[in-house]
Amino acid sequence: MWLIGARGSVATTAVCGLLGLRAGLVPPTGSVTALLDTHVPDGVLPPWDSLVVGGHDVVSTPLAKRAEHLARAGVVPADLLGPIAAGLAEVQAELRDVPQLGPQVEVAARMVADLASFRSRHSLDRVVVVNVASTEPPAPPRPEHADLAALERALSSGEDVLPPSSLAAYAAFEAGCPFVDFTPSTGVTLPALDELAAVVGVPYAGRDGKTGETLVRTVLAPMFTARALRVLSWAGTNLLGGGDGATLEDPDHASSKLRTKASGLAALLGHPVVAPLHIDNVPDLGERKTSWDHVSFEGFLGARMSLQFTWSGLDSALAAPLVLDLARLLAAAHRAGRVGVQGALGFFFKDPLGSTEHGFARQTRDLAEWVEGL
Repeated sequence: MWLIGARGSVATTAVCGLLGLRAGLVPPTGSVTALLDTHVPDGVLPPWDSLVVGGHDVVSTPLAKRAEHLARAGVVPADLLGPIAAGLAEVQAELRDVPQLGPQVEVAARMVADLASFRSRHSLDRVVVVNVASTEPPAPPRPEHADLAALERALSSGEDVLPPSSLAAYAAFEAGCPFVDFTPSTGVTLPALDELAAVVGVPYAGRDGKTGETLVRTVLAPMFTARALRVLSWAGTNLLGGGDGATLEDPDHASSKLRTKASGLAALLGHPVVAPLHIDNVPDLGERKTSWDHVSFEGFLGARMSLQFTWSGLDSALAAPLVLDLARLLAAAHRAGRVGVQGALGFFFKDPLGSTEHGFARQTRDLAEWVEGL
């Protein structure tokens, strides 16, 4: 498992959790594949102790220091840090700085070399790259994004044509690695990259991990449609701190997140709906995220009613087991010869690539059938 944004909160929590699982120190609470393991034959999904971790990041904070911060924030159990210290040091030794200088074709080549070296050094069957880096602003479209040959000509001529998230996906595919887009950034959504995945023969999935407010929406919205209750508006406010809060305070960065969070609501309800959504940075919340939703709906004889709910959670603790799940699932898909976008993994995402299904119950069935097919 190669993490883009390897020293961030989600990645560090995933690494701490994986080390704890390997040592039998923590239960797999929140892991979907732990449930699936009881329904599929051994060997379909790689076991926890077969996962080796490396990654890229632009920051240099040591992984152990990041884990200490998360322990103080209540995300990682403080008494876990001692037993996993050696494991954290091993992962730290496998982290690499993202190349910052030079044309993108050279940056991609260095990233590919890092992936190839990691795979060779540990005699790995396969490497799954997971993007858990900070959210980027939407990338302006370019003609090269729609055609692989045009993209490769532009890169070869020294042009910088890809946003960082898409460059990471390009490098992953060039290295023959499956890719998971856990962020709302442009990433793997470009048609040229879909073409490259097909040429190389690797699977991918995305995008924007579904961990909190949107997860609740995908469960509640079908309730209204099934009971023939008309939703008139669905307003939401998100309060968060930490690195995500600081990043999403920038309207350009926030626009990517807002778009993916709102993308499925109309599809779930079967009609357009007024759905204002706000994201506010509240630094003292740290790693905790609170979401409040107000749903106005109409019942029999035009009776007006409303539903309100509050979700308060530690987003990294919700996201980390899903990152581990997706690494296991994409590894299994690669081993089974699956190629291209895996729409059934839309279960994990706000803006599911390769699928128009947003209802959680249907997504759950699709995932189970997909795993059985492996």
